[in-house]
Amino acid sequence: MFTKQTVRDIELKGKKVLLRADYNVPLENGKITDDYRIKQSLPTIHYLLDHGAAVIICSHLGRPSGPKDTQYSLFPVAKKLHQLLNRQVEFATDCVGAPADKAAKNLKPGQVLLLENLRFHPEEKADFDQFAAELASLADIFVQDGFGVVHRAHASTDAITRHLPSVAGLLLEKEVDAITSVMEKPERPLAAIVGGAKIADKIDILNRCIDMADFVAIGGAMANTFLAAKGVDIGDSLYDKADLQVARSIVKKAAAEAKKRRFIFAIPYDGVVVNKIDKNTPTRIVDWGTHVVADIENYPRRVPKRAGQVLSDEMIVDIGPFSGSFIAGCIQLANTVIWNGAMGITETDSLQGPIGPYAHGTELIIEALLGDFGHKPYTLVGGGDTVGYIENRKLVECFDHVSTGGGASLELMAGRKLPGVEALLDKKRVK
Repeated sequence: MFTKQTVRDIELKGKKVLLRADYNVPLENGKITDDYRIKQSLPTIHYLLDHGAAVIICSHLGRPSGPKDTQYSLFPVAKKLHQLLNRQVEFATDCVGAPADKAAKNLKPGQVLLLENLRFHPEEKADFDQFAAELASLADIFVQDGFGVVHRAHASTDAITRHLPSVAGLLLEKEVDAITSVMEKPERPLAAIVGGAKIADKIDILNRCIDMADFVAIGGAMANTFLAAKGVDIGDSLYDKADLQVARSIVKKAAAEAKKRRFIFAIPYDGVVVNKIDKNTPTRIVDWGTHVVADIENYPRRVPKRAGQVLSDEMIVDIGPFSGSFIAGCIQLANTVIWNGAMGITETDSLQGPIGPYAHGTELIIEALLGDFGHKPYTLVGGGDTVGYIENRKLVECFDHVSTGGGASLELMAGRKLPGVEALLDKKRVK
C-alpha cells in the first residue's frame, strides 16, 4: 500500500500546483515520436483541473548543454499537451526568473502552464536549494508525478519538498503500488526475464529475483558475459570482461538457491549469430552445447570446441529458437512475470519492417506473455529499452503494467528507497 499522501489528500481548489512530470520523450526533427509518458500524466492533470487548481508543469528533456541547446526545448511537448488535453497550454520560455514568474502569476484555476526544460539550469541536477526555492515561489503545492526521475535527488525531486507541501500524483502512486506489490506479494509461480547489455546495471534486481522468483532467464548482451564466464566461445560478441567474476558469483548464488527449493536459472542454449549487423547479412543459429539450466554443479566448465561454435568474426545478436521456446514454456507455468530487457538487438527495427531481424527471440517472449500459447500471466514490464520496444510495436495496452520509469523501476524492483518518494508527506495515521 502506498504510504505517502497523494492529490486526494490535499485541498486543491483555488491553489496553484507545481506538477513535476517526466516528459523526457524522444524527438525527431522537433516532433515527438512517442507520447506514452505524456499520456500517462493526463489522469493527474485532469484530477487537478477538475478540483479547481491551476496547473504549472515542470520537466526535463534530454541532456542539454545549456539554455541555448534549443533541440531540447519542451515547446513540442506543450503543443502535444494542447492536443491531448483539448485545451490551451501556456508555455514559459524559462522555468525560473521573469518569464516563469509572469506566466505563473497570470494563471487562473483550470488553466495549464508548461515551464521550459529544468535541465537548462545545472542547479537542477545539483539539487541546489535556491533553485528549488525559485521554482517553489511559483505555486502553493508541489505534486510529484515523474516516476522516471524519483530515483534521483535533484532540485525538482528533493530540494523542492523543503519549500512546499509535497504529495504524489496518481501516476506515481500507481507505479509504486504496482511494482512493490509484484515484488513483495506476487501470485506464484513467479518468473523473471532479465535482458539488456550490462550485468552491472541489473545486478541488484538479478540477486533479488534469485532470492524470490521460481524461474529466472537471462538474455540480451548480458547473457554473453555469462556464456564467456562459463567457457563458451562467443566470438566477437559484445560482453563485459569486468563483469565475468560478477557473473560467476550470480550463478553460484543461483546454484545455492536451487539446492534449497525448486528454482531454475536459465542462460541461453543457442543463439542467432551474424558477422555484420546489416539486413542483407545472413544469420545462422548456433547451439553451443551448454545446458539451458546452467551447469552450476561443475561451474565453470569448459565447453568442447565443435563445428557449431560461434566463429571468431561472428557476434551473438539474439537468443536462439530453443532458448526462446524454453523461456516461453516456463512463462506458461507462471502466474506472474517480471520482464526487464530485450533478448537480442531490437534497435535495428528500421532495417526490416516493424520487427528487426534480431528481435525474434524478444517477439517470442512477447507472444508468450500475451497469452498466444494459451496462458496469459500477470506481466510487469520495466526498463527504458524494453518499454520503448513495445511502445514502438503498439502493444503497451496489452500488458498489465508498463512502467514509465527506467532507472526508477529497476531501483524499486531491487528493493531500494526512492529519494523523490521518501521526501513526500506521509499519510496521516488513523487512530
